[in-house]
Amino acid sequence: MHSIKRPMAVFSVVLATAFALTACTNASSQNGAAEQNPSGTAVQEVAVNEAARALLPADIRDKGILTIASDPSYAPFEYFDTDGKTMIGFDVDLTDHLAASLGLKPEHQAATFDTILPGLSSGKFDVGMSSFGIRPERMKIVDFVPYLQGGTALGVAKGNPLDLHLEDNSMCGHTIAAQNGSIQALIQGPEFSKACTDAGKKPIDFKTFPSQSDANLALTSGRVEAMLSTGTTMAYQGQQAGGKFEVASGPDYQPAGVGMAVKKGSQLTEALRLAMRDLIEDPAYAKLYADWKIPTNNMITTADFDRYLK
Repeated sequence: MHSIKRPMAVFSVVLATAFALTACTNASSQNGAAEQNPSGTAVQEVAVNEAARALLPADIRDKGILTIASDPSYAPFEYFDTDGKTMIGFDVDLTDHLAASLGLKPEHQAATFDTILPGLSSGKFDVGMSSFGIRPERMKIVDFVPYLQGGTALGVAKGNPLDLHLEDNSMCGHTIAAQNGSIQALIQGPEFSKACTDAGKKPIDFKTFPSQSDANLALTSGRVEAMLSTGTTMAYQGQQAGGKFEVASGPDYQPAGVGMAVKKGSQLTEALRLAMRDLIEDPAYAKLYADWKIPTNNMITTADFDRYLK
């Protein structure tokens, strides 16, 4: 295992920007955005991982910038701070750390979820960091660097008055939301609906939305009856929305690896994979989870890292 603790040059990076620890706007609260950045202001010195940096493509190393695309509607992983323009979150801090370990400056760009992977292929972005589930169909078009694990859950109105759950056909005939381009919208939702019709019940009426915030608002406003998304995200956003929605009881559905996406076949993939494997073994990895109050069962080991790439 290569350690990022080796005696190397030190690259200073601001992992989280300064901001006022005050409540967000009403619009943000309704959309389920987080009200504050739990990690506060932290300037952290990160040792450059020379072995990983040596693997960088020459153009990125010479440019000195790592361009990272995220959909900032997915608190606590990526969302806008109270100024409405500064992107913060677990994924932001993690990529800031990785960029620093490669001797690069992170440059975060906001993008809608369904445009990020095409943007990698066209060279618009270097990295897609927006809680992408590592799925075989996606692995055909992009490379992944695992950094987290989790599964799908069902978001419901407070108290779950309709008694909706995953995997028991209780969603049949109901209006369910999901985000455009997500695994929930593209694959899992249709699978749930097919199970309904196979059982002789009404199909699910699926509604897709451009962002997770839009899906949250559709649920809290009564335009849909439930929504499919990542369990950790919905639990966090439901709390930040004043408990207007919650996660239905039951285990996560199809838990899998989550990874940052990179253009297929890029040498950048190997640089990021080496840097990420080293970070998993570093206390900074656990601190990120603690700072953002991400459950520790979402953490991965180096064994998980390798397993999710098979």
